[in-house]
Amino acid sequence: MNQQNSLKKKTIGGLLWSFGDLMGNQGIQFIIQIILARMLMPEDFGLIGMILVFVAISNSIVDSGFTQALIREQNATQTDYSTVFYFNFVVSIFIYFVLYLSAPAISNFFNQPELVSILRVLSLGVIIKSFEIIPKAMFTKEVDFKTQATVNMTASITSGVAAVALALAGFGVWSLVIRTLAMNIVQSLLLLLSKKWLPSLTFSVASFKRLFGFGWKLLVSGLIDTTYNNIFFIIIGKQYSASALGYYTNASKFNDLAAQNLTATIQRVTYPVLSSIQDQQERLKQSFKKVIKLSAFIIFPIMVGLAAIGEPLILFVFGGQWVEMIPYFQLLCLGGMLYPIHALNLNILQVKGRSDLFLYLEIVKTIIPTILIALVIWLELGVLGLVGVVVADSYIALFINIFYSGREISYSVREQMKDLIPIYLVTMAMGLVVLNAGEVFPDSLIIKMLLQIATGIVFYIGACKIVKIEELKTVYNLIIPVLRKMKPAKTN
Repeated sequence: MNQQNSLKKKTIGGLLWSFGDLMGNQGIQFIIQIILARMLMPEDFGLIGMILVFVAISNSIVDSGFTQALIREQNATQTDYSTVFYFNFVVSIFIYFVLYLSAPAISNFFNQPELVSILRVLSLGVIIKSFEIIPKAMFTKEVDFKTQATVNMTASITSGVAAVALALAGFGVWSLVIRTLAMNIVQSLLLLLSKKWLPSLTFSVASFKRLFGFGWKLLVSGLIDTTYNNIFFIIIGKQYSASALGYYTNASKFNDLAAQNLTATIQRVTYPVLSSIQDQQERLKQSFKKVIKLSAFIIFPIMVGLAAIGEPLILFVFGGQWVEMIPYFQLLCLGGMLYPIHALNLNILQVKGRSDLFLYLEIVKTIIPTILIALVIWLELGVLGLVGVVVADSYIALFINIFYSGREISYSVREQMKDLIPIYLVTMAMGLVVLNAGEVFPDSLIIKMLLQIATGIVFYIGACKIVKIEELKTVYNLIIPVLRKMKPAKTN
């Protein structure tokens, strides 16, 4: 019982600090993004969007699945950490020179001469980030997200101030480049200093083979997933304009602020926790089931609510010059609401050591969206059609992930759908109510949003009570003790 309580306390503590990291760090980044969006042109964001895929793929190659392998390793040694560090560093240098030499070809592909210098400078971040992989894995393994939250917030503020200063000085797209590099430098430096870790002068072939034996499948699956998730930047940048890509880039980042970061918060906390009970089948299933339902209860209404208030939200936050990104953002939110469920199901495959199946699924899941993308381009459905593919793929991939992960812990598709559908239906009903309510509320953007949000909260809580969704009580029991602690003590 004490072990279960300790695990529960560690999970909740990790989730709270990880969520604090989300609200603090991502909140700061969001504010900076708004300021920069009002100071820069959509074309500036479009130029960065054109090369995001190359940097993202490079970071995946440098990591090579070792982060997850180290977290999963029950008794990782200093030799293991040192071996991975040296591998990451050498690969990062090699990747940088590949990107440096490829810059002219990439620039010609997009017909944007500025990309040569931008890519050569921005890709320095690949080398810088190689220094943060080991300390970050150590903190995650220990479920220590308090330190990571502090580091991320410091990096966000520092890089954000630098970017705004450069934008004011008229540096344009270079303010976005320096912002990314500054964040990488501060994060890597502070993580290393906080952990007080240095590699030993050793490299173990045995450690490398053992960890890479698990990680290489995650590497390949990660490359497939990263390429697919960023392929839209390449297609839009090539087929359409830098402005169109700028709208999509900011819509995607705005969506990711909630969807991807909420997903990352849940995933990085639950993975080490679930890994610690990987051999206790029934306990693993019940713990996973609770996390799935609680995640859906919290994240579904957030994402659907954002889609419902999308129009006044975008106009208020970014201004009228970004009106074309509204439908992109709304559709991405509807697809993004399922990301945490994807991530949690894929976590199970990693926890159970099925990196082979993880890789297989990533390959399978690229076939259908590839066909849909080709169809959209052939029918000339434009950027909106491509965004629609993201939503369709999210639903298709969900059933594939659930089917295979469910087999590992005897949690079938039918059983998981039975747990999720009531929350899903209540959420969609809430979204429709909020969307329609926006038509009758005042024209003032801020007042309209506040009234829509209030309507959504009241409707969602009321509907959950009527349908008797038990997660409402779970959240209530988690929040009330926190509020009571915050209440000032009475004085005589």
